[in-house]
Amino acid sequence: MNVLLLGSGGREHALAWKLAQSPLMGKFLAVPGNPGIAEHATCIETIPLTDHDAIVTLCLAESIDLVVVGPEAPLVDGLADRLINEGIPVFGPRRVAAQLEGSKLFTKELCKAHAIPTAAFGRFTEPEEARAFVQRHGAPIVLKADGLMAGKGVIVALTLEEALAGVDEVFAMGGPGTEMLIEEFLEGEEVSFFCLVDGETVLPFGSAQDHKRAFDGDEGPNTGGMGAYSPAPVFTPELERRTLHEIIKPTVRALADAASAYHGVLFAGLMITREGPKLIEYNVRFGDPECQVLLMRLEGDLLPLLHAVATGRLEDQPVPLKADTAIAVVMATRGYPGDYPKGSRIGGLAAAGTIPGAKVFHAGTMRSGEDILANGGRVLNVAAVGANVAEARERAYDAVARIDWPEGFCRHDIAWRALTD
Repeated sequence: MNVLLLGSGGREHALAWKLAQSPLMGKFLAVPGNPGIAEHATCIETIPLTDHDAIVTLCLAESIDLVVVGPEAPLVDGLADRLINEGIPVFGPRRVAAQLEGSKLFTKELCKAHAIPTAAFGRFTEPEEARAFVQRHGAPIVLKADGLMAGKGVIVALTLEEALAGVDEVFAMGGPGTEMLIEEFLEGEEVSFFCLVDGETVLPFGSAQDHKRAFDGDEGPNTGGMGAYSPAPVFTPELERRTLHEIIKPTVRALADAASAYHGVLFAGLMITREGPKLIEYNVRFGDPECQVLLMRLEGDLLPLLHAVATGRLEDQPVPLKADTAIAVVMATRGYPGDYPKGSRIGGLAAAGTIPGAKVFHAGTMRSGEDILANGGRVLNVAAVGANVAEARERAYDAVARIDWPEGFCRHDIAWRALTD
């Protein structure tokens, strides 16, 4: 099969690494790719992901048999519709189904209509109405802007004062015409659960937990994710069964019944409450860095799985995941998630890769001659797999220690929950 991979981050490097291992792989292209992806695929940096016409033209010219879409924005913008209309199989949902991530309100209304357990909510278009709602319900409370907000647009307000100030902040972030969602605050432990969906068949693809705060001890500002581990010990087989029965499958059926069948990976952000699992949000792509730890555990060939999802031929059989634990430690540029410089040199990558069970994924890098330079906030994902949490963690941090990058930093407590469970 000739394959086109879209994206440039650590998630896409992990997908490229795993897809390239397939004996079915023919021509392998990536748009735009990164230096890590370039080890496995031919990268085309001249086509922006927003140029759907150019992507379709490339697919037709190169006889692409499968497009794997890494990030969410092209899916929400309807790229899958364009590709499918040209007869090109795509791993990723059409525009309407992608509203599960593109519109928080779309998802909440779907949950309400189909009795899918989630936080109670209200929706607002005017700040005055939102503030009155907050006054009635008090804090803690959760405020969200509708739509894609690049990881922003969510405020967990612990006091009434924070909540009232947060209303204006969320409307300002969203801009004119913003709709706002106000949710009850759910208590419990968060889990990420992934399933492959071919329109009808749902195949569990594993669980993970990530670390959003920038610094050790869950201190500092929220980020796109400073590390992850899989599986999540708190997510028992019984909780997985309930999540599939009460949340995932009703969602897939609802979309199919509305002629908006879902094809792709469905990423459910869950809160494990005293009453059981409740949906926080859906994402219509793999998480980052959750994708990295899931693929470190995957045994067998990823390519036919993704093609089966795209073509509606997914068999109802378990995904072959190792019982081992995988951990990914994010190395970021000092200053992230605030302002940070670009262009610092990174050494020791080859040495880090010699640690047994370890793999370094490029998330925000660029090549300059023979050098690899930092080109973003989250720059590297240092992943490792081991027989248990302790072994995977030791290997990951051994690999981190071999990377020579004074301008970078990481958390040193990734997977602390798993060690204490």
